[in-house]
Parts: sequence; structure tokens; C-alpha cells
Amino acid sequence: MPLVVATNDAIALTDADLDEMGSIEGAFDIGALSKAKEDWVLATTARIDDKMHGFMFSTLERIGGTPCVLIGMMSVRRHSRRDTVLRGLMGEAYHRALMAFPDEDVVFGSRFVAADGLEAFDKLDEVTPSPGVRAVGEERAWGRRLAKRFGVDSKYDAQSFIAKNGQSGFLDFESSKPEKLDADVVKMLSAVNQSGGDVMVVYGWTMAEDLVKHGQR
Repeated sequence: MPLVVATNDAIALTDADLDEMGSIEGAFDIGALSKAKEDWVLATTARIDDKMHGFMFSTLERIGGTPCVLIGMMSVRRHSRRDTVLRGLMGEAYHRALMAFPDEDVVFGSRFVAADGLEAFDKLDEVTPSPGVRAVGEERAWGRRLAKRFGVDSKYDAQSFIAKNGQSGFLDFESSKPEKLDADVVKMLSAVNQSGGDVMVVYGWTMAEDLVKHGQR
């Protein structure tokens, strides 16, 4: 059966919807899901054979006039079709961005705890931070802006892009082919104390002409 992806207002989610999200056995409990329902505008679900295999909480807004897609929380079931589900959720994010911000470059940002999750950002340009690239000036400023928007700025380090105790939401994905992950990216994310609740704030850009391709249906 094909993947079915749908987006609705997060505030409209019922307790049954939250229970179903919790049933995929990802990183988030009902308390975190309930908070995400209040914090984020959109809730996207991905189903195969009418069974939920992933979800995403997000918001489309402007930060300092720049169009942004903020992924506050995402989780994908550890399943043989997890890559398909991840592509479906990100495809929906691109489509929503295209509808909201046609003809504009858009920033995509989220929080991460491991290199696996960065597979979601494989179509973005200028992903920051990146291994071997020293972020400066405006690049670090964007990290601070996003940390503030995610509510983790009080314990955020602008040099490392790492926020302490920021796991109220992040991109929860386990790669189906961990041996193929970029070793430098794995090393970079290894600085995140996952068990201690840390996250790394990461963002990238999609240019207007690329957004047309990524967001089309």
C-alpha cells in the first residue's frame, strides 16, 4: 500500500491521536506529544495500510523577515520502510513551504541528537553546522535565532550549536543503513550528550528554484 501523508492543525489533535503517535514507540511520551500539540501549529502524519509510521510537528513563519520551516518534533517508526516515511514527511514540509513562500529562499531548522536524523536534510544547501566548516557571523546568528525559537537559548552554546536540556523535541530517526552515514557527521554529532538531554540546532537553506522541485506534487 502507498504511503499516505496528511497535515492538519495541531490543536485539533485528540487524545486518541496522541496515543496513536505514541504507539510508534519512538523517543517521545504522551507528555512530550501533548506539549508539542500546544507549541506547534501543524501536525503531519504518515500512514501505511492505515497504520501510523511517522509524524511531524512544525510551523511555517518568518524570522526577521526570512521564511522558515521549523520542525519542532518528528519521529519515524523503526520499520523497513522508514526511509520512505522520512521522505514523505519532508516532502510534505517542502510542499507546505512552497505554498506559503513561493519564489523565496527558505530556512529549514530542527534539533538533532544523532547523525541519523540529518538524512532528513540531505536536499538542503549550506547545512550549518557542518564538519570541517567553522561557522561565523551570520551563520552563528541563525543558530541563536533558532535556539531562541525552540526555547533552548538559555543553555545554548553558539560555538558548538549545542543546547543543554533541549530534548523537548527533536528529529527522531534511526538510519536503516548506519554504516553508510558520513563519518565526519557522526563525529560532529557525537559531541551531543544524548543521555544528558542535549541537542544540536541545525539548519539549512532551500533555494526558491529547488523548492519548486522538492515541493511539487
